[in-house]
Amino acid sequence: MARIVSVCALIIISASLRAGETKILTLFEAQHDLFSVRAELTGVEFPMQDFVAKKKSPAIAAIYSLLLPGLGEHYADGWSGTGKYFSGLEGLLWLGYAGADIYGNSLKNDSRSFAAAHAGVNPSLKDDNFYVDVGNFINTQEFNDKRLREREAERLYDVNAGSAWQWDSDVNRALYKERRIASEDMLNNRKFIVTAIIINHVASAINAARTAISHNKNLNDQIGQLQFKADVMGGLANPHGVMLTILKTF
Repeated sequence: MARIVSVCALIIISASLRAGETKILTLFEAQHDLFSVRAELTGVEFPMQDFVAKKKSPAIAAIYSLLLPGLGEHYADGWSGTGKYFSGLEGLLWLGYAGADIYGNSLKNDSRSFAAAHAGVNPSLKDDNFYVDVGNFINTQEFNDKRLREREAERLYDVNAGSAWQWDSDVNRALYKERRIASEDMLNNRKFIVTAIIINHVASAINAARTAISHNKNLNDQIGQLQFKADVMGGLANPHGVMLTILKTF
């Protein structure tokens, strides 16, 4: 059960006859005094300014992790908990992306070199659709005949413009097609990896914000919730002091 301890401090308005001045402690000064008393009783230093400095902004934590997963958790003192996993996953995903890109392009270049060697394909041609057609038809004439039957004359290849091919065997054509599809699948994997990277950034941002909130809550639990209430002693007509009530919840 929560206990509420009421600490009443009487702050006297010092009507100094010598200086002729009136002084009232500010709430921050009262808070500072309270923590000083707490330090004297417990032997634990916990100045108010340190408490404020240790609080973390959930918004800043989220922004940091959107930029780099795990960075927001590090800011909120939670990297050793969950932040390291987001950072580790980020590194693995980028390694996976690099691997898929390098291997996929290597397969694509190898398949096109194979087509140039066994089908006479012009290696300067870069159109992906052309290389798809090369794998589906034994030669240019077979492809053009089908396009004419389907009344797609605009898709005909001009054999005099470097678009001709002729496979030396159907086995090699099938082997090329298999390699081309493998390279395409590998390069398409990059899209899924990018999606996973985005999800990792968003998930880390949400986690970082929650880590910052949890961090601040733990600080509040350590010192208790403080509430201040001030009353003028003697009323406004004849003030001679201020009664400051501090409520602390444990």
